[in-house]
Amino acid sequence: MENPFEIINQRLERIETLLENIYRASNINETGIATTPIMNIKQVSAYLDLSVSALYKMTSTKEIPHAKRGKRLYFDKKDIDSWVLENKVTTTSDIERMATEYILKNPIKFP
Repeated sequence: MENPFEIINQRLERIETLLENIYRASNINETGIATTPIMNIKQVSAYLDLSVSALYKMTSTKEIPHAKRGKRLYFDKKDIDSWVLENKVTTTSDIERMATEYILKNPIKFP
């Protein structure tokens, strides 16, 4: 006769494996935002922490990259990520580094 605790342990391991597979297949991270490459307007709203109406305004003025299929709007996650990083503000340390590099490459020539 088998040990009932071993049977319970085996079943528990199978259940854990199944739950892990379901979690991986669901394409949703811990914050509840979809990790699929294509998102709808509600997912982008949650991802960017913007209102849906603000996103609609941005799509109508073509400020944000999107695709329209019928009445629905779709957003590519890679395009949204690159759009967010487009207007990156340069830090003072980056500016100082660039200035130093420029001075080293282009020294001032005195007559």
